[in-house]
Amino acid sequence: MGEDALRELPLPAESHPIDQQSPTIRDGAPLENGKVAGEEDRVLGPPSHLPRPEAPAGLTKTRSTGPDEFRSIERSVSVNSPVVDVSSIGKYLRDRGNSFSAAIVKRISSLKETGDPVTEFHLSGLKVIVRMKGDKEREEEESNDRDHFEIKGRISFFSKSCCRDCGAVRSFFREKALPYVEINLDVFPEREKELIERSGSAGVPQIFFNEKLLGGLVALNSLRNSGEFDRRLREMVGRRCPETAPSVPVYGFDDEDELTKERTDVMLGIVRVLRQRLPIQDRITKMKIVKNCFSGSEMVEAIIHHLDCGRKKAVEIGQELARKHFIYHVFRENDFEDGHHQFYRFLEHDPAITKCFNFRGSTNDNEPKPAAVVGQRLAKLMSAILEAYASDDRRHLDYGRISTSEEFRRYVNLVQDLQRVDLFALPADEKMAFFLNLYNAMVIHAVIRLGRPGGVIDRRAFYTDFQYIVGGYHYSLSTIKNGILRLNRRQPYSLVKPFSATDKRLELAVEKLNPLIHFGLSNGTRSSPSVRFFSAEGVEAELRYAAREFFLNGGMEVDLGKRTVHLTKIIKWYSVDFGQDKDILKWILNYLDATKSGLLTHLLNDGGPVNIVYQNFDWSLDC
Repeated sequence: MGEDALRELPLPAESHPIDQQSPTIRDGAPLENGKVAGEEDRVLGPPSHLPRPEAPAGLTKTRSTGPDEFRSIERSVSVNSPVVDVSSIGKYLRDRGNSFSAAIVKRISSLKETGDPVTEFHLSGLKVIVRMKGDKEREEEESNDRDHFEIKGRISFFSKSCCRDCGAVRSFFREKALPYVEINLDVFPEREKELIERSGSAGVPQIFFNEKLLGGLVALNSLRNSGEFDRRLREMVGRRCPETAPSVPVYGFDDEDELTKERTDVMLGIVRVLRQRLPIQDRITKMKIVKNCFSGSEMVEAIIHHLDCGRKKAVEIGQELARKHFIYHVFRENDFEDGHHQFYRFLEHDPAITKCFNFRGSTNDNEPKPAAVVGQRLAKLMSAILEAYASDDRRHLDYGRISTSEEFRRYVNLVQDLQRVDLFALPADEKMAFFLNLYNAMVIHAVIRLGRPGGVIDRRAFYTDFQYIVGGYHYSLSTIKNGILRLNRRQPYSLVKPFSATDKRLELAVEKLNPLIHFGLSNGTRSSPSVRFFSAEGVEAELRYAAREFFLNGGMEVDLGKRTVHLTKIIKWYSVDFGQDKDILKWILNYLDATKSGLLTHLLNDGGPVNIVYQNFDWSLDC
C-alpha cells in the first residue's frame, strides 16, 4: 500500500492527535476543502446493527500531518509475556517417554521370566495392558516380514496333475505368501529324469530349497511342526540360488523326446503325390456346387500311374486314405468308391476349416495317436492349468495368465493331434470322459480366442461357430453336448437335431443318457457348474460328486416357510432329460447334503403343494 493511500485512510475524529507545532487556525475561518474551521469531522459508518470495520492489523491509528511524513507500520508485540524455551519442553517429553518405555519393557520382561499370567499392571499412574500375540497374528507378522525383504533363493517343487499331496504343498506356499516354482511332470515330462537323479525316485511332490532337497509332504509337515522350516527358510532367502538348483521351466520349447517319438504317416508319400497331381476344382453334383474336390476315378488313375498297380489295389489305397482321414466324401456318404460321380476332397480343403481352431494352416500328417492317449494328455494339461491359474473352488479362472502360459501353449499344440484320431475305438467310459473333457477345454480356448459372448445371438455363435476338427469331423460345443452326450437331442429353443440320420457321428453318441452330464459341463459362466476334468476309470463317481458340489453351492435352495424349491435354470432348459417336476425333486434327493435333503423330504412327504421357482442365470464370465 502506497503513502498516498495511507494518508487518505479515514480515522475517527477523536483519535486525531494535535500537532503542537502546526499554526493556529481561528474558528469559523474557511478551509481549502470547503469546510469551516471548528466544525467537527464526521465519519460515515455502517448502521448500528452491523459490525464496525476495523483497520488492517499492524497499522497505527495516527494520521500523517504532512506530505513527507509517514509513520512506519508497527507490529503487535506481546507485552510482559514470558519467554518459553520450546527445545527444553521437547527434551523433557522425550526423556519422560523414554523412562516410561524402559519401565514398561522391564516390567513385561519380568512377567515373561516368572510366567506370571497377569496381563494388566499400573506404572506411575499409567495403566498398562499386556496382550500376548496369537499364532495367527505371529504368522501374519512373519508374512509381512517376508514381504519386506528380498528373497534371493528359490523354492521349487516337482508335482503332477490331480495329486492330492502336491495340492497340499501348493496351498501351504500360497498361505505363507512364499513365491515358488512348480515343475509339473505332466506338463514337462522331460524333467522326470532330472527328478530321479536329484531325489532317487520319481515320486512327487519333491521340494527343493535352492539345490537342497527338502523332501515331500511328510517332510514338510515335520519341519513345520518342529519350527525347523522357518530356520531353513531364513538360510535360503539370504543366499542366491546357484546354477545347480532345479531350473525354471522355459516357455516355447517342446519336449525333444516327444518330438523324436513322432512318426510320419506311412501313407504320407502317396498323399503328397496326390496333392500335386489331382485336378482339384469346383464341381456340380446333385444340384449343388461342391468346392475344391476331385472324383474317385481321378484319384484311382493317379495312384495307378504313380505306383504302377492294379485298379483294385488303388481302390484299397483310397479306402485307407479315407480311413485315416486324409480325404472324405463331400457329402459323407461313403468312405471311398471308384466312380466319376463320387467326389472327395482333402481334409485341409474343407470350406469350414477356418472355423476349426485346432487347424493351423495344414493338417497333422504324423501317424495318428490313439484317442485315449491324446485324451489323457489333454486332461492332465488342463488340470495343470486349473491348479495354477484358477481359484481353489475352480469357479474363477485367470484367462489372461492362462493364454500366456506354457501349459496352454502345449495344449494348443496337442489338440492338433485330434484331427485324424480314431474315436470309434474308444470304450464307453473313455468316450464319456473324452467328450466331457474336450467340451470344458474348448470353452476355455473359446473364451481366450473369442472373448466373452454378449447377448443371445453372440452366445449362439459362441456355442456353434467355435469348432475343432476331431477324427475328420467338425465338432462344436453344441454338437458335443447335444449330439454326443445327450443322444442327438435338440438344444433348447431349437427345432433341428445336431446330426442327421445318416451322420456317422451318431455312432459315437453315448449308449444311455446320464442327466449328471449337465453338472460336469462348464460353459464359462458364473451360474454354470465349476470346471473340472474327468478320468475314464472314475467318470461316473466324479459326475455324482460334481452334482453334489453344485447343489451344495447354490444350485438348489429350499424355502420351508413358502414351501418353495429354488432350482437352477439348467434343469428347466433340459427338463426332457430330468423328467416331470415331482420326479426331478425325488431325483435331486440323491445328491443333496443332509440339511437340504431333510427340508426337501419334509416338503414332499407332508402332502402339501410344493412350488418350484427357477433361479436367474448369471451369464457373466467366471473370471
